Amino acid sequence: MIRMVKLVWKSKSELQATRQRGILENEDALHSFPGDVRLRGQTGVPAERRGSYPFIDFRLLNNTTHSGEIGTKKKVKRLLSFQRYFHASRLLRGIIPQAPLHLLDEDYLGQARHMLSKVGMWDFDIFLFDRLTNGNSLVTLLCHLFNTHGLIHHFKLDMVTLHRFLVMVQEDYHSQNPYHNAVHAADVTQAMHCYLKEPKLASFLTPLDIMLGLLAAAAHDVDHPGVNQPFLIKTNHHLANLYQNMSVLENHHWRSTIGMLRESRLLAHLPKEMTQDIEQQLGSLILATDINRQNEFLTRLKAHLQNKDLRLEDVHDRHFLLQIALKCADICNPCRIWEMSKQWSERVCEEFYRQGDLEQKFELEISPLCNQQKDSIPSIQIGFMTYIVEPLFQEWARFTGNSALSENMLSHLAHNKAQWKSLLPKQHRSSGGGSPDHTDHGTENEEQTVTEGIAP
Repeated sequence: MIRMVKLVWKSKSELQATRQRGILENEDALHSFPGDVRLRGQTGVPAERRGSYPFIDFRLLNNTTHSGEIGTKKKVKRLLSFQRYFHASRLLRGIIPQAPLHLLDEDYLGQARHMLSKVGMWDFDIFLFDRLTNGNSLVTLLCHLFNTHGLIHHFKLDMVTLHRFLVMVQEDYHSQNPYHNAVHAADVTQAMHCYLKEPKLASFLTPLDIMLGLLAAAAHDVDHPGVNQPFLIKTNHHLANLYQNMSVLENHHWRSTIGMLRESRLLAHLPKEMTQDIEQQLGSLILATDINRQNEFLTRLKAHLQNKDLRLEDVHDRHFLLQIALKCADICNPCRIWEMSKQWSERVCEEFYRQGDLEQKFELEISPLCNQQKDSIPSIQIGFMTYIVEPLFQEWARFTGNSALSENMLSHLAHNKAQWKSLLPKQHRSSGGGSPDHTDHGTENEEQTVTEGIAP
């Protein structure tokens, strides 16, 4: 049965490989970033380019030297207005615009544009925004944030190339995944934007820090297969073999991102040393989202806060805080308002249950938290909040000095945990909740089970 599963994965991999582009040549050893010791001493950064490669029909753009609306014989479904960037090519000539560029066509998407004016609010509804942008929330959001943060001008980015890269990223997320899809990436990116605005951090950030944070958030789960690392290992998936069973998915997300960056040539105009540093730091950020490294980062953060030795003028300390911010953004769903948090919880559990059904079909051992008959959504969420989310966000609040945002998130977290406890099956309420079928094994085993179950 295991061989059958392996064949299914191999067939999918071979199909995607037919569209692979930009396999990278070997390069000189890149400078390792101290934020992630496992990057140290690598020779080059192998890149992957699997998944879709969307075609952009540039005939839709018509003559770029004329003003006016884009003329087409069919309805333009992409929601970004290229014409605003082609007209006079102001950005490409390095001219600073007098006012922020309007990234959305004025004749429609008025509601989406209004939402973008409040993109820094914690109650931002990413589900509504995705509907208003016809499923293009990640592309639309990133273009807007790159513009508002001044990254397009600072790095002299070609807007069409940026859009092409972001479309590649968005299309490489699997829309059939209930949770690990482009909407999740957009949600994490919006959260990251909020964290980058925290007063204790914002004044120290450079444009490079901001771009790295936003890019890592957008691409941190790209081409996620909808199953976790243990599943890939026990089915002998080629990615597990490639990355030697260590941070398998995170390595894949990182290498895929590098492949798309190079394929799109978004950063091709920058000095080689700078692009290598960007690629390396992106890897360090994305690898930090491996939930199996939770205690590693939490222990380091506690030590820094206890010793009061974080110096954000130092690039390494800033990078560490970006790693922590990305980890928070990645698991911030329990800190959202109940209506959105509940929907995310149901989505991630649905993805767990699908994996469990697949494991049962091929007579494999069902992974922790993936058995729909035994693992209820309330139980899973309470365990996740107790052992993963609360410890991290409590320390983040310490770093921010209990900022308004941190207090708001912790308030939502407490409320949502109480809500899930009220929804617990009666047989679990008396034991205080927690992960199902593990309450008699003690706190340590329960925490390990939760970590294993939610491992990406």
